[in-house]
Amino acid sequence: MADSSIRTSTRLREPSASRNALPFWHYLVAAVLGAANTLSFAPTPHGGWLELIIFTLFFAWLSRTSGWKSAAATGWAFGFGNFVTGVWWLYVSIHVYGGMAAPLAAAAVALFSLYLAIYPALSSAMWSLVAGRARFGDEDAATACAIDASPRLIPTWHGAFAFASAWTLGEWLRGLVFSGFPWLASGYAQVDGPLAGFGAIAGVYGVAWVLALVAALVVQAVFHWRNTRRYAFVPALVALALIVAGVLLSFARWTTPSNTPLTVRLLQGNVKQEMKFEQAGVDESLALYKRLITEKPADLIVTPETALPILAVQVPQDLATAMRTFANTTNSSILFGAIGVTLLPDGGATDYTNSLFGITPGVNDVYRYDKHHLVPFGEFVPLGFHWFVRLMGIPLGDLARGPIAQKAFFVKNQPIAVDICYEDIFGEEIAHTIREQDAPAGILVNSTNLAWFGNTIALDQHLQIARMRSIETGRPMLRATNTGMTAMIGADGKVVSKLPTFTTGVLEATVQGTSGRTPYVTSGNITVIVVSLILLAFGFAFAPSRKRPN
Repeated sequence: MADSSIRTSTRLREPSASRNALPFWHYLVAAVLGAANTLSFAPTPHGGWLELIIFTLFFAWLSRTSGWKSAAATGWAFGFGNFVTGVWWLYVSIHVYGGMAAPLAAAAVALFSLYLAIYPALSSAMWSLVAGRARFGDEDAATACAIDASPRLIPTWHGAFAFASAWTLGEWLRGLVFSGFPWLASGYAQVDGPLAGFGAIAGVYGVAWVLALVAALVVQAVFHWRNTRRYAFVPALVALALIVAGVLLSFARWTTPSNTPLTVRLLQGNVKQEMKFEQAGVDESLALYKRLITEKPADLIVTPETALPILAVQVPQDLATAMRTFANTTNSSILFGAIGVTLLPDGGATDYTNSLFGITPGVNDVYRYDKHHLVPFGEFVPLGFHWFVRLMGIPLGDLARGPIAQKAFFVKNQPIAVDICYEDIFGEEIAHTIREQDAPAGILVNSTNLAWFGNTIALDQHLQIARMRSIETGRPMLRATNTGMTAMIGADGKVVSKLPTFTTGVLEATVQGTSGRTPYVTSGNITVIVVSLILLAFGFAFAPSRKRPN
């Protein structure tokens, strides 16, 4: 009799292979959830709340899987749906401005999305390997399977922490491997959401960790309420406490005002991308920015990335003289974008760089910042992909890199950390720069040109990313862009003011620098990565899911 009971229980807890197979529509739903998750990001207002709902539904759907393979496929489908709808604007740069045939450009975006989806697939597989056997040796498992014999994984405490840790590691790897592409990292949607406060403590990946944990705990609470009526309030209270903590932490101030406030002018030229590197476009840009720079003084004047689309050593003498004279006579510091180069003794040139140059009143030396984190295919050619770049007409496809931590640009007594375009999606590198500078910057400046992506959601998404950098570092961010979004962001991550997109204009503002370190600036990503690795290792080694009945 006892043997018969064991056999019956085992049959309930170990469904047959045929019943473990999930239908195609399961993965289709996962892809739809991924596509819906794109709506969590900018320009959706307060999309962090929507993301909480979608992640809860995704984890509930992931819990229907019965092994690491189906979990990986579910994560992959979710990721593909998210990325193909979230970074479709790459098609504009590849086809419209790169000149690649439309079918090839669409295929390139689809293939890139398939690649990016590998990381949520990896996260889902890691979670399954740690928590996936929760139906064995778990008291709730037998109850659940007796109630619902469909194959599913049981939401447990160790499974919730495993999901948070695995998801975070997957996103971190996506921002690291092959130079990294952390665009649409889950934490960015929380900039206006309830979990933004965790950004100053553990960065965007730490926000993602809390997001995934809350989602898993909500599913765990619902599962216990529906199936056992026991202990449901505990995970629900923990999830609620994390949300409340995230809201309260957003009011914390980790840095303090420092030095005299600066008046700034952020220039937006709205130069058409298709004309920018043609002679007519070059002449138009030089005349435009000469006028915008010298029409009114400010403590700091910033142009967009490559606002002067020529080599810095080829800046016309009249323009160079006009900027220098204006800086000296009005006490204005100027940061302008141009192409840097190293001149050889024989008159040749090498090591072209995407650079910002700074003119300081009364100082003959010119400040120079060379972009460190280059854009694959746009600024450097990955090994073996020169054939792909030849299909496009994008200039300056293989540039030299600057060092990761470069000296600050001083305006009066205020040190400023500058970065160019794509670099501000790498929070760890900005935090590293602040840690390594002899005089840590109190203001962040981002100079960018998103005209490559037309009038798309890329502009809103990039502004959202910049806002997370302010939250992480406790420093205001100034953004000067070609077509938008030119904006001033406060040290709390709130947009203070911005210009309308696709207009020529100047954003005038007063910015107060800060000093001090947030916990994230002090430790970078190391905290959340180490915690995630420890929790996954502990869960895999000691979780009850690895204890099978005798």
